[in-house]
This record gives sequence, structure tokens and C-alpha cells, in this order.
Amino acid sequence: MKRKVLITGGTGFVGGRLAQLLTAGGNSEVILGSRIKHTSLSWLPNAKVVAMDFNSEQSLLFACQGMDSVVHLAAMNDTECLNDPAAALQSNAVNTARLVEAAKVSGVKRILYLSTAHIYSPNLIGRIDETTLPKGRHPYATSHRAAEDVVLAAANNDIESIVIRLSNSFGVPAHPNVNAWMLLVNDLCRQAVTSKIMVMRSSGLQQRDFITLDDVTRAIDHMLNLPKIKLGDGLFNVGNGKSMRVIDMVRLIQMRCTEVLGFTPKIIRLEPTVYEKSAKLDYCIDKLLNTGFTLNGNPDDEIDAILRMCHESFITAH
Repeated sequence: MKRKVLITGGTGFVGGRLAQLLTAGGNSEVILGSRIKHTSLSWLPNAKVVAMDFNSEQSLLFACQGMDSVVHLAAMNDTECLNDPAAALQSNAVNTARLVEAAKVSGVKRILYLSTAHIYSPNLIGRIDETTLPKGRHPYATSHRAAEDVVLAAANNDIESIVIRLSNSFGVPAHPNVNAWMLLVNDLCRQAVTSKIMVMRSSGLQQRDFITLDDVTRAIDHMLNLPKIKLGDGLFNVGNGKSMRVIDMVRLIQMRCTEVLGFTPKIIRLEPTVYEKSAKLDYCIDKLLNTGFTLNGNPDDEIDAILRMCHESFITAH
């Protein structure tokens, strides 16, 4: 019998790719929760979509009814949170609390919440594991942190709770209309294709933990199938476990663009200051790996797919 999985934000960046992965496996019946009512989805024609109103208890109960698991991805992005901190707390924290209550009432067995590594700090440096004290003060970080507490506290009410603190993910979205082009790698790929220039806002010496969307979605699937005894406290860092300088990622995009599209975009960046250094980042994912998960996403393949989508959607289509 197929497990039933509700994905809130199911038509978004992570949600779309996760839905494609779960349906391709054949073991899951996936229901996509969306604020917008969709009659059909060209990128996932067999998907079931339910319109969700987080201000309506009835709407949330209807969406959760009969679900085995809920993957909660619907949230405001960092720019939206900064522009309206009160709305950020409402959307990311209060709405999560409402969804958790509906899930409990509906008999959902497991809920997984996608949080962010930025709850730790606006500048991720040094070794960071799940015991690191969160010091993020941006509304994006604080609202996600509040939502984490709500989800993890629900484990005391006969529901299995998982929180994923995701590092810098990148990858090709399920469809080009996804609001994913503000993400660093995706934005640079789009710049490269549309203007043949990649403009950086920094020197690029800072390090980031970049993880492919392929590995992100496989990690979520892994967590949905993980035996309860291996969940521990339910809190997991999800990343690549290896950091790299932003400028090195930009140069990788440049190289892949040359290989895939036949031209080499120019890189424009700020010059490093005299005392600027590349501070080491160790985003520890030992807890994740100890559950038996293995990383196998290919950055080149993911970047190639982003570049091709940009070319087909933003150049060829016009």
C-alpha cells in the first residue's frame, strides 16, 4: 500500500523536485499543498493538488486527512521576511503551529519541517553541528527557529517530528516559474545565460556549504522512511559536509557554461580587501550520515541542468 505524503509548498523549489522524486519511486501517493488553486501541472500531470488556506482550520484538516506524512516547505523567503518581520513570524511560525495541530488531529504519523542553516548565524564560519547555539537575528532565521520548536515539541503528542536545517542548496527547479532565481547558484546561472556576465556582490572568498537539490530531496525521502528509533531528537543538519569558496563555485559555473552552451561568461566581482580571508566553514552532517544516508549528487550535472533550463526558458522561448 502506498504511503500518502502531503507536501506544503509542493509547487516550489524543493517541493517540486521532491514530488517528482517520490512519484517516480512508485511507493508514494503525493498530494501537493499550494496557496494557488491548480487544475493541472504540466511538469507533474498525475499530481493531486489541494489548495491550502493556513487561516482556515477546516482547510488544513482537509489537507491532512488520511496522510501518513507531512513535509512542510511553505514559508516566506529571506527578502520577504526582512521586509515584513511580523508577517514572517505569522507565515513561518504561526502557520506551522496551525498545521502541526491539524496533523495531530488527523492522525498524521510523521511531520518533517524544512528549516535553514541561517538560524545559527548570518555568517556561517567554523564548525557547526546541531549542538551549536543558534544566534541568527534576521527575521528569516528567528521565524524558522520558532517553527522548529513547534514541530519538535509535537513529538510529545504521538507524532514523529523531524527538523532539517538546510545549508546552501542549488539545482534545477521542476519548472522555470518557480521562485528560485534569487538563490546564489541559480541566479548566477541565469545571469550567465541571459547576459553572458556574472556579477558578484562580494569578492567570493567566503565559504559556503553547497548541496545539490538531488541530495536534498533524497535526504528528505530518506528521513520519511527512517525507522523511529533512528530519529533521535529529530534535528538534523543537511548539507554537503564540505565547504568551498563562492568564487570557486562561480568559476565552476563559468566552466560548465563553456562546456554546455559554448560560451564563457565574464566574472565581475569586488576586489578582496587587504585583510580579507577565507574563513573555514565545517557544516557538520555526521548525524545525517550516521543514519545511513549517502551523498551522491553531481554538482556538474545539476549546474548543467540549470543552464539548459535558463537557455530554453529565458533565451529560446523569447
